[in-house]
Amino acid sequence: MPSDALTPDDIAQAAQRIAPHVAVLLKLECLQHAGSFKPRGAFNRLLTSAVPPAGVIAASGGNHGMAVAYAARALGHRAEIFVPEISPAIKLARLREFGAEVHVVGREYVESLHASQARQRETGALVVHAYDHFDVLAGQGTTGREFEAQAAHDGGLDTVLVAVGGGGFVGGIAAWFGGRVRVVGVEPETSCALAAALAAGAPVDVPVSGVAADSLGARRVGELMFPIAQRHVARAVTVTDAAIRDAQRTLWRELRVIAEPGGAAALAALRSGRYVPTRRDERIGVLVCGANCDPAGV
Repeated sequence: MPSDALTPDDIAQAAQRIAPHVAVLLKLECLQHAGSFKPRGAFNRLLTSAVPPAGVIAASGGNHGMAVAYAARALGHRAEIFVPEISPAIKLARLREFGAEVHVVGREYVESLHASQARQRETGALVVHAYDHFDVLAGQGTTGREFEAQAAHDGGLDTVLVAVGGGGFVGGIAAWFGGRVRVVGVEPETSCALAAALAAGAPVDVPVSGVAADSLGARRVGELMFPIAQRHVARAVTVTDAAIRDAQRTLWRELRVIAEPGGAAALAALRSGRYVPTRRDERIGVLVCGANCDPAGV
């Protein structure tokens, strides 16, 4: 058949034919400003608040801090960021590139959070919490809204896999979908605050460790997101560090996409079988949510 005989109708028929075999959609939030989805919540918090002369203050494993620093610089505010010792050097360097004043305090995020709270009482800076604030949740929820619109051209979404740390990302996304799409939270086995909270019926403290602790290492999920999770997150699954590393390597090998461990966690659930599709033609959306790592380590 000559090439000029190919019509739009032929292509439309091909799309219908192959649709059941192209069932996984990746949303590359790792390509956002500052290398993760986090600027969504940071900008929304700053744009809905009166920022005092002292600027903004945040505690973070790294990604949220970078997002706050980026948003603050873009809007003309100073930023003071507290991070734990486990934050990788590449994230600390990026924070300083964005003009933030950086304090490394404590081994875990919660220790940095307490230090930032003490500092805020001294300065009066605007707090931009990493996940437990209404405006931050709403900003992160725009990811779900955008993904739904994008996926509509490919048959829509049945299930979305979302990495979970403190829960702002999965909470915002689940609030947007409101049960119309199955939302599954994915956590490292070594940092599983959402799974523990759902089992206990309330947020509880969990131990934190593992390869994704800098981005998914919240000791407990947020109070604001938890009721949303109870209503609209279908389940929480956990993945091993080995599965996360495998997902990182797969993203690079197959797609030439760099993802940090936390950014690859959602894909790890699918590849390792911790999430199994409920039917052959299930449309699965996977959030690749962060890229702030040394490419040499992937």
